[in-house]
Amino acid sequence: MIELYQVIAILLGIIAIILSMSRFRDGKMSLGMLLVWIIIWLVVIIISIYPNLTNYLAIYSGIGRGLDFILILGLLLSFYLIFKMYNKIETIEEEISDLIMELAIQNKNNGIKEDDKIKNIKK
Repeated sequence: MIELYQVIAILLGIIAIILSMSRFRDGKMSLGMLLVWIIIWLVVIIISIYPNLTNYLAIYSGIGRGLDFILILGLLLSFYLIFKMYNKIETIEEEISDLIMELAIQNKNNGIKEDDKIKNIKK
């Protein structure tokens, strides 16, 4: 018999897949990240349907219990996603610095002073 937590996890997985696909269609997510999230949510759905599968995976991987397997897997996945976010933030910071330098050079070449820009904005 299907338990309430299984129904909730299945619905959550389906909704998350739909939202991920929508973000991909809107250009807010890369194909690689779309595939990662679809795999994650499909695993959530499969484990919700077959909860004893975690016990087999735990035994196969040398971890004692199914819940321990899920927690370790979740922790590793969290570290991976934090690492990806950190790298993305670093890249964005570098791009912003480069843009600011380019704008400063353009403004200097055009003879625009920072005080003049502020005065024009206030008018």
